Amino acid sequence: MPTTKAPWSRLHLGLLRRRTRSTHWPTLDLRRRPTHRSTSTFGYTQSQALVYSHNGEPADVLSLHTYSIPPAHSTNLTLRFLASPINPSDINQIQGVYPTQPPLTSALGTAVPSAVAGNEGVAEVVSTGSAVQHLQPGDWVIPRRPCFGTWRTYATASSEEDLFRLDVDDRPTITPVQAGCVAVNPCTAYKLLRDFVTLDADRGDWFVQNGANSAAGRAAIQFGRLWGLKSINVVRTRAGLEELKRELYKLGATVVVTEEDLLDARSFGEKVAEWTNGGREKIRLGLNCVGGKTATAMARLLADDGCLVTYGAMSRQPVVFPAALAIFRNIRFEGFWLSRWSETERGAVEKKRVVGEILELMSRGEFVVGDVREVRWREGDGDGAGMGSQVDVDRLKREVQGTLQGFRGGKAVFVFQ
Repeated sequence: MPTTKAPWSRLHLGLLRRRTRSTHWPTLDLRRRPTHRSTSTFGYTQSQALVYSHNGEPADVLSLHTYSIPPAHSTNLTLRFLASPINPSDINQIQGVYPTQPPLTSALGTAVPSAVAGNEGVAEVVSTGSAVQHLQPGDWVIPRRPCFGTWRTYATASSEEDLFRLDVDDRPTITPVQAGCVAVNPCTAYKLLRDFVTLDADRGDWFVQNGANSAAGRAAIQFGRLWGLKSINVVRTRAGLEELKRELYKLGATVVVTEEDLLDARSFGEKVAEWTNGGREKIRLGLNCVGGKTATAMARLLADDGCLVTYGAMSRQPVVFPAALAIFRNIRFEGFWLSRWSETERGAVEKKRVVGEILELMSRGEFVVGDVREVRWREGDGDGAGMGSQVDVDRLKREVQGTLQGFRGGKAVFVFQ
C-alpha cells in the first residue's frame, strides 16, 4: 500500500529549501511569518491599498480600496507588505509635482483608473508562479524601481526582476521597519558622501548639511561617524531644539547649529575657523535638501574645489549660485536624484550592494533608521466593500498629509498587521 505524504504547502517547502541552503539551522524568527492572509474560496487574496485617480493634496485625493489578487502564476509573485515608509517624495508624487508618476490602471477594479501610492517598503514573498527561479516564499524583497505602489497590504509583482531579495537570513535582528526604510534615505546619504568629492578622514575633512534632522541627514551623520568624517549639521529652530541636538550628537554629529547661526556670517565664520583648526581642516562637501539662503551660506563655507550637492528643495526656494564661487574658487554645484541612479543597470547592481552593506551595519547595531513613528495598518480594518471605515481612512490620510507639515515626532512608517 502506498504511503500517504503530508500536504506540504509552498511556504513550508520554501522554508525547508531556505534552511538546506545553509550549513547551519538558524532559529526561526516568528516575526517574519505572516499571521493572517485574507483569501477567498478560489485562492484569491484580498488586498487593501491607498489609491488615487488624480493629483492633489493627499487628504483630498487618497481613498482606501479593497481588491482581489489572483493566485501567482507563470512569472508572477504574490507579496505581503510588512512595512512601508511615508517619504516627502511620495507626497510630492501624489501632488503631481514630482518628475515620476505611477501609471493609472483599471486592474485594481476601481471605478476610474487609479494608482497605488508609495515607493519604498519591504514585502514578504507569499507565493510564486512556476517560472520564478530565484525567489521563494518567505523571502524578504524590496522594489527595484520607484512607482511600485507600496502602501497596500498585498501586491502582485509581474517578475522577480522587479525585486531585490534582502539577505536577512543570517541577520535575525533586522526588523521589517529597518528593512522597509533602507532603500531611499540611507542609500541617498551613502551616495552623497561617496560620489562627488573624495573625503579623507586622515586629513580631517568635513562636510556641512542642512536638513540634518531628516532621515537622509541622520544617515549622513552616521556614515560620517563610521568613516571618520567631521560634520556641521544645520537644523531649523523649534521647540525641543536642545533635545534634537542631543539626538544628533548621539548619532555622531560633530557640530549642530541652527539656520540663524549659519546666516550670521561674521560670527559663524569665526566659529568655523575654531572648529576646523584655523581652517587647516577643509569643508569639502555641502549637502542641500532645503534650498534658499542656507544653501548659499553653506556654499560659501566650502574650500576651493569643493562641491555643493542639492538633492531636495523642502523650502521651495531657489538655490542662488554666486558666480565668484565658480570662477575664482572652482566650487561646483551638482544635483543628485536617487531614482535616476537606481534605474540604470549599473546603478541597480550597486544599489543592491549598498543595501546589503547598510543592512549589515544595522545588524551589528552600528546604524539606525532614526526616529520612527509606526502607523499600524491592520488587515480587515475596512468594511470589505471597497472602502475602509471612515475613521480608519481618515487616520491613514492624516499621517500622509502630515508628513510635510511642521515638526513631527519621527518618520511615519506603515506597519502592516
